[in-house]
Amino acid sequence: MQLRYAFRLYPDSGQRHALAKAFGCARVVFNDAVRAREDARKAGQPFPKAGELSTRLITEAKRTVERSWLGEVSAVVLQQSLRDAEAAYRNFFASLKGTRKGPKLGAPRFKSRKDTRQSIRFTANARWTVTADGRLNLPKIGAVKVKWSRTLPNTPTSVTVIKDAAGRYFASFVVDTDPAADATRMPDTDRTIGIDLGLTHFAVLSDGTKIDLPRFLRRAEKRLKKAQRELSRKRKGSKNRAKARLKVARAHAKVADARREFHHQLSTRLISENQGIAVEDLSVAGLARSRLAKSVHDAGWAQFVNMLAYKAARYGRTLVKIGRFEPTSQVCSTCGVKDGPKPLTVREWTCTACGTRHDRDHNAALNIKQAAGLAASACGAPVRPEPVLAQREEAGSHGFNTGNRAA
Repeated sequence: MQLRYAFRLYPDSGQRHALAKAFGCARVVFNDAVRAREDARKAGQPFPKAGELSTRLITEAKRTVERSWLGEVSAVVLQQSLRDAEAAYRNFFASLKGTRKGPKLGAPRFKSRKDTRQSIRFTANARWTVTADGRLNLPKIGAVKVKWSRTLPNTPTSVTVIKDAAGRYFASFVVDTDPAADATRMPDTDRTIGIDLGLTHFAVLSDGTKIDLPRFLRRAEKRLKKAQRELSRKRKGSKNRAKARLKVARAHAKVADARREFHHQLSTRLISENQGIAVEDLSVAGLARSRLAKSVHDAGWAQFVNMLAYKAARYGRTLVKIGRFEPTSQVCSTCGVKDGPKPLTVREWTCTACGTRHDRDHNAALNIKQAAGLAASACGAPVRPEPVLAQREEAGSHGFNTGNRAA
């Protein structure tokens, strides 16, 4: 399977200028490709093919006065920008036909120079290398300082340089990993667990363990409000407004990084300790439209479940998602009698059939485990991890022996 390993970059002033030029050239080529497609659609003509667009928008454009500056950046960056435009149109048409899962996608739009997130991609053809002193040498940019937090398991197939809204630079490497080899790193266990995600506690496990909800956004809300007020008072277009916007973005990035680190540590621990994991397929998008929206986004259930999914596939574990309409809070986990719906204020209840006293969340976790059928997995049922797409791997090491932390 493919994973993404992200590392922090620290370019100097000259390299930041070169990166800004590369971001701009990639954006112009993408916009030219979208414009060429839209012009063909309005004229009733067939869409130009990728080879034709490459010749017209890159090779021939470099010879003109208006686009001569495209030759100042790596040609691979421009070619990958065209590939991104092609992929955007393929996803759009697949969404129209209904062959693509997920929400409906709109047609590709023009990119703006004011976008807070910029990225460029280098493939192996670009001949980027890692120098002997651990720097990332990028064509027509130079050797950029990298903060290596762990060792890459294999040779990367490509690297994407990203500048986020907080002004930070990252190098995201795509690495092919062997799930069979990764599974040998995990301790042998036959334990299974059910997880009930909530807002009173972030997670309650079927063994009775309760994991507190950190509430990263709530704790930083006072600081975020102050930074946002300062931003709203600055005149639009001024340098002070740009500084204030960067301050707000950095405050939000700090919250997001803390939440992601919490999710990585917890998901890695659960995957390491359990052979089978059961979770509920919650409708996060629906809950985010309720009065609990801020708390739901602060918890980040979707990100946590996605981490469980790709780590289970990578390390040979089993992850089972049960339906969101399963009455896990209404059924007694001891006798199986359905006791009926209960308001959220009821945290404990007694079964009218067998008289067992239940903690609401713990009982739900037990029912999730039973509904997933993981009791059979503990007795030796076959493990069939589902394939997942390339995910962003954590930058730090959380409990696994990854060797020396070096380039």
